[in-house]
Amino acid sequence: MLRRSLPSRPEARRILLGTLLSAIGRGLTLPFLFIYLTDVRGLSDARAGLVIGWYGAVTLALSPLGGTLIDRFGARRVVLPCFVIEAAGTAALALVDSTASAFGVATLIAVGGSAIWSGQATVLASLTGDGERQRVFGLQFALLNLGIGLGGLISGAIVDIARPITFQAVYLLDGLSYLAPAAILLSLPGVGRRLAAAPAGAAPRPTGGYLTVLRNRPFRRLVIFGLILTTCGYAQIEVGFTAYAVRIVQVTPRVVAWALAANTALIVLSQLVVIRRLEGRSRSVALAGVGGVFAAAWLVLGVAGVIGTRNAALAALCVMACSAVFGFGETMLSPVMPALTNALATDELRGRYNAMSSMIFGISGVIGPVTAGPLIGGGHGTLWACLVVGGCLLASVLALSLRPLLTPAQDGRPVATPVVAPERVAA
Repeated sequence: MLRRSLPSRPEARRILLGTLLSAIGRGLTLPFLFIYLTDVRGLSDARAGLVIGWYGAVTLALSPLGGTLIDRFGARRVVLPCFVIEAAGTAALALVDSTASAFGVATLIAVGGSAIWSGQATVLASLTGDGERQRVFGLQFALLNLGIGLGGLISGAIVDIARPITFQAVYLLDGLSYLAPAAILLSLPGVGRRLAAAPAGAAPRPTGGYLTVLRNRPFRRLVIFGLILTTCGYAQIEVGFTAYAVRIVQVTPRVVAWALAANTALIVLSQLVVIRRLEGRSRSVALAGVGGVFAAAWLVLGVAGVIGTRNAALAALCVMACSAVFGFGETMLSPVMPALTNALATDELRGRYNAMSSMIFGISGVIGPVTAGPLIGGGHGTLWACLVVGGCLLASVLALSLRPLLTPAQDGRPVATPVVAPERVAA
């Protein structure tokens, strides 16, 4: 299954290697930003949530510009400087000592990260064909989580709230890890060029920009689905999940790290199987299933909150089970969402389509932290759990409404070939 999921072009395989290397650095810090800002650097829960929400706001504001630049100049010229800025910003988190400096560093990281996701997705889409794209995006996600899991296991054994230097060390290492995919892209001079360049001496062809993208009704519905799902799903991992586990369930940061490891283990072990099972099946139905799985994960976390300190071991197991169940939903979402986005896109606007997809995470990155932090910090953990469960189920309904808007090819369903009767040939 691994051999079948690998892209045919060696350049795409090297891009995937860069994803794995940078993900190890990301895994060192992913579950700890909220804890680092509050318990190590002394920010209140609400201020830490605002800092993380500000990062999402800046990312959101810059993502449209990133998509436009990618279509105009090619992903290569945009992504390479973004990797350097992201590396500097992430390393600078080690020096944060106040709310003002936290906002400044979050701004720097957002500037660097605003075009990385859409740029990498555009590069991979340009190196793969329609038949293998869904498999390759799924494999990319598996490698991403393998790296995050390895980094999480390492940091879980290192970080200690009583020793701030341990957090500083992992943020410095995370910053260095962003230079690995930059070096790989530099070694591939023909990769990441503009996809729809006009012929020499000809005027640039009009593309219509983001207005054309937004007029695409199926993609517009996909964006609404993604906003609701990520706001009640991914955007809750760094703040909602961590804050609920530490404040309400009262587990230690180490349990949070092991929960991330459980999430990663399930993704790495099951992603290739899920990719194979999704082939030839409706993408819209798969997205609806993701909403149901995410809702089930938050229900398990709610059970952990009810158990609390009365049975600390069982509560910790529920926290890890929540993360594992959430991971199963991720294995379904990761190959389908980018594949469907690029199935609806054209080469002239592919950067903008992928930028719009990344804007989903930017918007949810604003709403998620600024609501979860104050809600859970104010003792309203049950209300938070009800909101995220309901939101995930609403996303499932929207995904099912997307199916009639898609052609069978866009939806990933096999296209029926009409049977033609053989012509009668005269003797």
